[in-house]
Amino acid sequence: MSHPTRADAEFPIHDVLASRYSPFVFEDRNIPPADLRSIFEAARWAPSSFNEQPWRYVVAPKSSPEEFALLLSCLTESNQKWAKSAAVLGLACTRIVYSLNGKPNRVALHDLGLATASLIFEAMSRGVYVHPMGGILPDRARELYGVPPEFDVITGLALGYQVPGERVPAEWQQKELAGRSRRPQAETVFAGTWGVYGLTEPA
Repeated sequence: MSHPTRADAEFPIHDVLASRYSPFVFEDRNIPPADLRSIFEAARWAPSSFNEQPWRYVVAPKSSPEEFALLLSCLTESNQKWAKSAAVLGLACTRIVYSLNGKPNRVALHDLGLATASLIFEAMSRGVYVHPMGGILPDRARELYGVPPEFDVITGLALGYQVPGERVPAEWQQKELAGRSRRPQAETVFAGTWGVYGLTEPA
């Protein structure tokens, strides 16, 4: 049984993008430290407003059981059930005010998203899958890790290697092997007027 998770793209896209998905189970296998450093190096080189680089990540590899358990406790109970199989857990945070003048950074979440997307696609290029999750306990994370008030804890991350479809535990097969779908491009890319598709062929 193979994973039916490859994107059914309307237009050609890079294989790394087409094959990306968010697993619910991971192989019992560590990510080499060198690969992990490169994955987060990709995030480091993401673009950001005024080169603010507002993103910060807290990470915990399963090879450090106490650290892993601590970060796992910052996820909601439903996410803990599957994320405990990951090789590495992470928390993605962003600075919500500019360091230069203390004014609110309106695009802080956007820039964190760019950094995390870069991280995900570098990971995919190395055979490492990433499952971002909104189901976290930000206040607990802030307390446990001493997150400063000028930062918000936004999402969790689970990183690891794909489990072949035939070895996915029965309890996760429905979620893990479900196909992916997206709304048509024409419903998301506009020109001239909101709701009017902007990438049509010239007349």
